[in-house]
Amino acid sequence: MIDIPGRLEKEGLIASEDATRVRALVAGGALLDDALADVEGLSEERLFSFLSREFQVPYVQLDEEHPGREYLSLFPARILLEHRLAPLRDEEDGTVLVATNRFFDTTGLDELRVFSGREYRVALASGRAIERLLKEALGVGADTVELLVSESDGAGERPERKFDDGVDLMQAGDASIIKFVNEVLLEAIESRATDVHFEPFEDDLRVRYRVDGVLKEAAIPGEVRRFRAAIISRLKILGQLDIAEKRLPQDGRIKLRIAGREIDVRVSVIPMLHGEAVVLRLLDRSAALLGLEQLGMSHSDAQKFEGILQLPHGIVLVTGPTGSGKTTTLYAALSRINSVERKIVTIEDPVEYQLRGINQIQVSTKAGLTFARGLRSILRHDPDVILVGEIRDRETAEIAVQASLTGHLVFSTLHTNDAPGALTRLVDMGVEPYLVASSLEGVIAQRLVRLICPACKRKMPSGENEKVARQYGFRPAEVFYYGEGCRECLGTGYRGRTGVFEFMAITEEIRVLLLEQGSSGQIRRAAQEHGMKSLREDGWRLVVEGKTTVEELLRVTKDERINGHGLGGAAATDDESGAQ
Repeated sequence: MIDIPGRLEKEGLIASEDATRVRALVAGGALLDDALADVEGLSEERLFSFLSREFQVPYVQLDEEHPGREYLSLFPARILLEHRLAPLRDEEDGTVLVATNRFFDTTGLDELRVFSGREYRVALASGRAIERLLKEALGVGADTVELLVSESDGAGERPERKFDDGVDLMQAGDASIIKFVNEVLLEAIESRATDVHFEPFEDDLRVRYRVDGVLKEAAIPGEVRRFRAAIISRLKILGQLDIAEKRLPQDGRIKLRIAGREIDVRVSVIPMLHGEAVVLRLLDRSAALLGLEQLGMSHSDAQKFEGILQLPHGIVLVTGPTGSGKTTTLYAALSRINSVERKIVTIEDPVEYQLRGINQIQVSTKAGLTFARGLRSILRHDPDVILVGEIRDRETAEIAVQASLTGHLVFSTLHTNDAPGALTRLVDMGVEPYLVASSLEGVIAQRLVRLICPACKRKMPSGENEKVARQYGFRPAEVFYYGEGCRECLGTGYRGRTGVFEFMAITEEIRVLLLEQGSSGQIRRAAQEHGMKSLREDGWRLVVEGKTTVEELLRVTKDERINGHGLGGAAATDDESGAQ
């Protein structure tokens, strides 16, 4: 038998003491693959290059191999996933070329031989690459679904039965359903998803992840559609919801712990035409909260924001659609001013992250604890700073205004498209214009733009650069960048997000306009004359810095033109590239 540890030592790939330890492990019953995997400094690439030369077997890069779902489905998913085997193609001599990262462990290949009666030829490939290929081709939890199918067929169920017949959650498939749901949730968390959508259709169950603000369909086995009723029931059980109630919307919560991380999951169930749809909002409680420096504000906006945070009283509003990072901005602001000398109380729905040293209240509509009622109680708790999760109605708005006028610094969010619209929105709610004018100190509108993936970032040809700038009226940058798309960014060309901001400080001129019931357009003109940049203008600096693309900026912002002047002119005089 070839002394593999000795040959590796001779090649200078491992030290003599490592070779001795590997021999001892193998003598004690360990597999050579496992013993070599524990050798520090011996990478998979170096080991496979050696084995490829030594045993004349191909070492393949799976990015260049595309066996496809139909071909891989010819083999049992359980064997492929359990032993990390990826059949690549049929060879001319009738054998099947199979990629593996365990050259000396033949258990999986023996099982494939028994299953198919065919012979196999080994190729070496990275274990992570094999897992990725199998997951993309077969779908998440393919082995679990395969087991579910065999169990349901064994119980006398017909594969072609209609979806409305459902699957009894209490039957033998229950444990497999639990495993499949867990695998989907784990895949979503590993993909950095913020939401998971389970959507029933007439002949399908679609699962989608929202990653960096954009929905992406998850790769799941097609046979999952047979078990959609059981999957939805499992999610409802996790969220402590009524599985017998299928006619009304329900909301619940799940607490998960994965690899030491605490994940809070908000569950929303709504009856649809072909069954119940479920959306899970994933909140990673162990994720580090951002400081003001990491939000992405330009230098001048950050300075203005810092100035407002030092005010003794007034209202600060953050506006934007759902998922635009409003809560993150407010938490960063509270963390900056949090000290022993200040009493900070929040009322939120829900409390997304726990902040040390800050008193946080969870809204409970069922118990009668609304924003308005909680806010009244907070005022009797001697606070210095108050955070109201959202101003939803006139009552909450009026109490927030009164709180600011009685010496409290109040933070809150509002659903408007831009900063000037927040002022007219409060007036539309029924708050007197003079109260809004005297209490409001600043409004921040924000959006999140995706960042170009650093792993596949490329320069755009200069001709394309000038063409894009002319097409959209932008000032040409020296270089435009884009993401080519790779494994790290799931082929999107983007990885991670940062904020773009429209910061409007309330000046005396704006207060006068508000008292005169001026339109949001008039307020915007006055704010821009005092230096406010629109969301698109602020985002342009990220394009110039090579952090995002023109297409991404156009996706999340709209063109705000005042007196015929667009972004091109404003951007040309904007020298604020010192963003954090």
